[in-house]
Amino acid sequence: MKTFIAKTFNIAKLKGISEENVTEHLKLYAGYINNANTILKKIEELSQDPVKNAYELAEVQRRFGFEYDGIRNHENYFELLSNGAKDISKDGDLRKMIEDTWGSYDKWLARFKTVAMSRGVGWAILYFDKKENFLMNAYVGDHELGQLSGCAPIVCLDLWEHAYIADYSPGGKKDYVEDFFINLNWGAAEKFLKEAQ
Repeated sequence: MKTFIAKTFNIAKLKGISEENVTEHLKLYAGYINNANTILKKIEELSQDPVKNAYELAEVQRRFGFEYDGIRNHENYFELLSNGAKDISKDGDLRKMIEDTWGSYDKWLARFKTVAMSRGVGWAILYFDKKENFLMNAYVGDHELGQLSGCAPIVCLDLWEHAYIADYSPGGKKDYVEDFFINLNWGAAEKFLKEAQ
């Protein structure tokens, strides 16, 4: 049976986001790993009698999407915060694609930050659609509601309160978003795009 294993990340001191918050956040990520593994085991058990267990099987299967996307979104997020901040390459494919889509990097960034400031918990995600060779911004509720089918996440920004509230005031979401981009390692985002192409 498939089991997921937590990745390790090389996250140095970040602007605005404390080491304590990163440590606690990584524990939540480990929880998604544990929950996904538990659910896969439960699905195996319930599948021994799928007629009798149809309702419970459907519910744990539904829950799997939340846990699995929680794993993948967090892996993207933590990789973007690993190995030190790095500017986006001015002549790299990702920058060119952003400029082709939005007219300029600054226009994309303003739009992405607007998505990030949406009310509620979830994620602001820059996606790459391989089929259309196209970038899109999206807001994903929880971890799985609104994920764009067939698209690869390039930049995942965690907007659940646990990502920032310990280091920022309850109204400090805007400062957290600004600091995320100061801390972002664009080399990881560029790697995600290459892997998706």
